[in-house]
Amino acid sequence: MSWVERYGPWALVLGASEGTGREFARQLATEGIPSVLIARREAPLEQLKAEIARDYGVECISAAVDLALGDALERIVAVVGDREVGLLICNAGGDPNGKPFLDVQLAAWLELIQRNVVTTLAVCHHFARSMRVRGRGGILLVNSGACYGGAATMGPYSGSKAFMLGFAEGLWADLQPHGVDVLTLVLGRTDTPEFRRFLADKGMDMPADVWSAEAVARLGLERLPHGPIHNVGQADDQPGMSPQSAAERRARVVAVSRVTAQLYGTGN
Repeated sequence: MSWVERYGPWALVLGASEGTGREFARQLATEGIPSVLIARREAPLEQLKAEIARDYGVECISAAVDLALGDALERIVAVVGDREVGLLICNAGGDPNGKPFLDVQLAAWLELIQRNVVTTLAVCHHFARSMRVRGRGGILLVNSGACYGGAATMGPYSGSKAFMLGFAEGLWADLQPHGVDVLTLVLGRTDTPEFRRFLADKGMDMPADVWSAEAVARLGLERLPHGPIHNVGQADDQPGMSPQSAAERRARVVAVSRVTAQLYGTGN
């Protein structure tokens, strides 16, 4: 199938205002797929819409939605309307805090969990149901190397990314028999405006081994049919971020899924 046949006619991109989210929307437009662009800030979304229309002749729509609020799903569903979403990209979910757990107000951590975990779970549940019925589609969850373990100042953030890792693997196993692709793309250091702001705040220079947002988005779309996980900068059979390679984790998911299928009679 062509890209439009497999992942069209619309994509939904959460966290589309800058960085990798912006690049996902632009690269999908080259395949003729328009996006529903969602982020907190309206102005960058309007600018991105205009650029995509000018450069590719593709008309996107957008809405400013705070993914850390409890009504985010309802607002996103209202924006999408009756458009058929064949590709969901969850790109939002950074850590704006960067401090030890007890040095941050609880409300800020709860917002992070709402954005990174609850909203992600909710939008996948809503849009994957129609993908399963149609027998095609894709879900791409942008992750971080923090998913493989915690560290100082990263407890809630790494916990939320570990959830995404396990969730994506299970969702891939559930949806693969129904023709729906699922991938969590595990990023290392990526040249995004958010990363540049972090470096500026810390007085640090850009590291030499950083990936461009454009290259990361291209890789994510290329690897989407080969889920459930891909570590940016590593071959499928190469360990690095984790002692297990992506291929080894995939084999584990398949093996465990055979056991759970027998236990619960799912037939997957």
